[in-house]
Amino acid sequence: MSINILPFCISFRSFIVMLQSQWVKVRSHMARLPALVERILYDPRFPLPIMFCLFLAEIVVNYFIINEIKYTEIDWRAYMQEVEGVVNGTYDYTKLKGDTGPLVYPAGFVYIFLGLYHLTEKGTNIRLAQYIFAAIYLVTLLVVFDIYRQSKRIAPYFFLFMCCASYRIHSIYVLRLFNDPIAMLLFFISVSLFIRDYWGLGCLFYSFGVSVKMNILLFSPALLLLLLVRHGILKTIYHLIICALPQIVLALPFLIENPVGYIVRSFDLGRQFLFQWTVNWRFLPEDIFLNRYFHISLLVLHICVLLLFIQCRWKCMIPPINWTLSSKKQKNLGPNHILFLFFK
Repeated sequence: MSINILPFCISFRSFIVMLQSQWVKVRSHMARLPALVERILYDPRFPLPIMFCLFLAEIVVNYFIINEIKYTEIDWRAYMQEVEGVVNGTYDYTKLKGDTGPLVYPAGFVYIFLGLYHLTEKGTNIRLAQYIFAAIYLVTLLVVFDIYRQSKRIAPYFFLFMCCASYRIHSIYVLRLFNDPIAMLLFFISVSLFIRDYWGLGCLFYSFGVSVKMNILLFSPALLLLLLVRHGILKTIYHLIICALPQIVLALPFLIENPVGYIVRSFDLGRQFLFQWTVNWRFLPEDIFLNRYFHISLLVLHICVLLLFIQCRWKCMIPPINWTLSSKKQKNLGPNHILFLFFK
């Protein structure tokens, strides 16, 4: 009995040819792999793969930090004590206080931390509060990623140093539960809206950020300049009214009770900080740090540097301001014009 092996040989040969064809394709893809990796790491127009991977990594990192690193009590208990006064019916800002002193933040802070007060069982469920702040961190990360994506200037590998590699940022968000993260989230949302040319909505979110912590006012010179360039004087006034209205509406219960007390406490520009909490000025003797003339000199120096930046740096980077009352000469601003003024 003879066995015809010819069909088997033909099939085997076809199989070998197919393997060779697939190997050629694999080698072709492998040859392109270095270029693909380089694009993923360095091409600002292709940031999504890195952003997606880092976002997933941040979920794991935040979970690990919350469960493995001890929570640091600094201001959370004081925040809860301050808003508890509102729960008890006190709307006089001069009577709202906690362990660290009187309430010194605007009304938006009160409403947000009042919500956290109820969500976290009167502030006692610290672990839940940490997870809420981890969620705030992740949302902030997405907004900042979106801002960088629109700028098309930053290499994607840089995002690693911006988030995962920063212990200080994670500490501020999930170990200390400060109010800064909420204020900055609202500010970053406003920047993203400005880039998309939604100036009215952006000013609204900017004002919400100021209502949580007054530090956001440090960005106001850049915002004013951008509004003047983009919209001219009349529309700038309109947008400044948008910035002012939320401050009034949110503060109404406190303004009705004690208007002077609210304004003095929540927008106290003369408030003195304790030397024990400073980081940047630790090298100074305490008596100099607490000296009023030192504070005034810093303020004057800050104003001078702002004027210098406007004249020497900002002026050459953005279109000229429209000083006329007409809004017909509006100028479009690119993402990097806006980011340059806010962050440089």
